[in-house]
Amino acid sequence: MPQINNLLNTLKKTLKSHGFTYAQVASHLDLTEASVKRLFSEQQISLQRLEQICQLMHMEISDLVLLMNDQQPRLQQLTHEQEEEITRDLVLLLVTVCVLNRWTMEEMLAWYKISEIECLQKLIRLDKLKIIELQPKNKIKLLIASNFSWRDAGPIQQFFQAKLAQEFFSSRFAGEDECLVVLNGMLSHASNLEFQRKLKRFAREFEELNKQDAGLPLDDRKGITVVLAARNWNYGLFRPLRKNTEEKE
Repeated sequence: MPQINNLLNTLKKTLKSHGFTYAQVASHLDLTEASVKRLFSEQQISLQRLEQICQLMHMEISDLVLLMNDQQPRLQQLTHEQEEEITRDLVLLLVTVCVLNRWTMEEMLAWYKISEIECLQKLIRLDKLKIIELQPKNKIKLLIASNFSWRDAGPIQQFFQAKLAQEFFSSRFAGEDECLVVLNGMLSHASNLEFQRKLKRFAREFEELNKQDAGLPLDDRKGITVVLAARNWNYGLFRPLRKNTEEKE
């Protein structure tokens, strides 16, 4: 009964955050305070009473379930070995990218030349990696945290740089849904750190938009890849013109 326990714990936290006491809940339910405390301790709250308590906070039960899901520990990063496993298996990589973009199994089968059995095998593997929870009727529940990221200089990032970066940048970025901004300047260490913090905040905003649009039909969404990068770098073509070629870059 872990889910019921989690839901009631979320209910107690939410009541506290809204400033409601057991006495107020008891008054709303027309019960004694001792009875309400017993309901919580014995985890014997009926669906009707749960709905009444949610109404006290101007919430639906579905809102409480969403809060419960948001409070569950979620995967923030894979291990090096797990990322390596994904990059070694092209179909597993494809299915991983699809689930991170909230595709259903039916959508994957409709778009790609993979069999139902193969797709299911990869989803089961992602379930074991705790990236998803594979639910009845092959429904997919994403388990990653909102700040999930690939490992810095890890297998996924290296795979992108080695296999995909050249293809990605072989574009003039002139389309309506394309954009390329190249910046060059000289920043202090403090300003550089501040700029990197802003880049990470921008990445979080992108993920929020991705989640927001997840409920739209697949035909109304397009795959968008954003590369955010900043480094202390001097173009090698200029190196022969420098007076001290051994100077640190």
